[in-house]
Amino acid sequence: MKSIAALQAVVTATPFDGEPSDAELDAIEQEMPLILAEVDLLDAEIMTIVRPATELDERRIRRARHRVLVERRDLTNRLGLTLAGGAA
Repeated sequence: MKSIAALQAVVTATPFDGEPSDAELDAIEQEMPLILAEVDLLDAEIMTIVRPATELDERRIRRARHRVLVERRDLTNRLGLTLAGGAA
């Protein structure tokens, strides 16, 4: 039977302080416009859960979806990412 005591020191060697690192905060800051656009879309969709959607609601949802797509495109372009399955 192997002892795992030596492995335990490796796992617990770096204590987690509960705070995000500077790199994580920078990533969140870069993604913030997309996050806010997704929150706006969610708010627009939530408004139509309890009642039928009016023409104004439909426009608000359409604009929010468009803004999410624009922010995703902009974030992808800023980070230089290539998404799998996309058009070339």
